[in-house]
Amino acid sequence: MFETVVVATDGSESVSRAVHCALDLASRFDATVHALYVIDESHVESLPDRIHEEVREALDEQSHEALDAVVEANTARGDGVELETAVRAGPPSKEIIGYADDVDADAVAMGTRGRHGEHSFLLGSVAERVVRTCSRPVLTVRQLE
Repeated sequence: MFETVVVATDGSESVSRAVHCALDLASRFDATVHALYVIDESHVESLPDRIHEEVREALDEQSHEALDAVVEANTARGDGVELETAVRAGPPSKEIIGYADDVDADAVAMGTRGRHGEHSFLLGSVAERVVRTCSRPVLTVRQLE
């Protein structure tokens, strides 16, 4: 039923539960997890040109930290599922959906809140856009605390 699960991560604490759910789902179905970090280029473009390179480097470092956390969570499980990691740049919802299409994902897992705060889900968050426009099942995982 599930062979490929994409989990979108931004490295925030609120997405860690979604990562664990994706890993658990993959373990139950012997599926592969694709952990995806999307660098939102609009954050860079809105800043002064003189700091673009510095911000891009910081975002690149953040992407590696976020994906390393997924790898560590997978290793800590003990039954480690097959895991692939990827970084894309662009509008997050479009990149998540495009990546899910590219790997022919059976499901996409993501948190309902990310780095932009708890109210963003009501105001047009990435999760909402993915749920509304993705042709694949989307598992949204709420942070309990």
